[in-house]
Amino acid sequence: MVDDDRRMCGFVTKFLAREGFCADFALDGSAMRDALAATRFDLIILDLTFPRGEDGLSLARAVRAGWDMPLLVLSAKCETVDKIVCLELGADDYVTKPFEPRELLARVRALLRRANGAIRAPAPSPAPAAPAGPHLVFGVFRLDLDRRELTRQDGTRVALTSHEFRLLAALAERPGRVLTRDQMLDLVANRQWAPFDRSIDVLVGKLRRKLEDGGGGEIIKTVRGEGYVFTPPAPH
Repeated sequence: MVDDDRRMCGFVTKFLAREGFCADFALDGSAMRDALAATRFDLIILDLTFPRGEDGLSLARAVRAGWDMPLLVLSAKCETVDKIVCLELGADDYVTKPFEPRELLARVRALLRRANGAIRAPAPSPAPAAPAGPHLVFGVFRLDLDRRELTRQDGTRVALTSHEFRLLAALAERPGRVLTRDQMLDLVANRQWAPFDRSIDVLVGKLRRKLEDGGGGEIIKTVRGEGYVFTPPAPH
């Protein structure tokens, strides 16, 4: 979801998560491009109005030019001309705010059904024996720092959001070293940690689930009262 309203993004992504989707959000065009470069998404929900940077129409053009996936516009603009322009730019559907969450869910599911077979994931290929770019190997995983990809030994890719990749890279580059939440937030999001900020804990929880069955037990361990430490199984 691409929308400058953080609360709206949080509501929609949590709602979709409860319905079985893996959802993430970006607050502007720059963050959207970072996310699309780091992760293969199946669908985008896009707002039209942004206080800074590119507007929604420009972002819709960029999505259509660079990525092949369904695009659903979710906007407070309700004029017919706005809908027509978006549809002519390549949007697959248009929902106006305020909206009924169940209707949005139904439209998302319909777009994904319609796109079934049109969105093709890259064919898995084994990791090269002697990769040229910088990478880290731990357990059954290979983390490519240039391509920002995490793959298993059999070549299957593990989908990571941009923040998940940054956090995993920050930990994997410092094996055995305890990182505080403050250090991790600074490395991942370049901001300070507040005592009641649980964003890092949530991010670590998501990473742990994606790294399950990686060989060697728990890879990211909690150090009570301090933070987290990366304890990779060989090879690393």
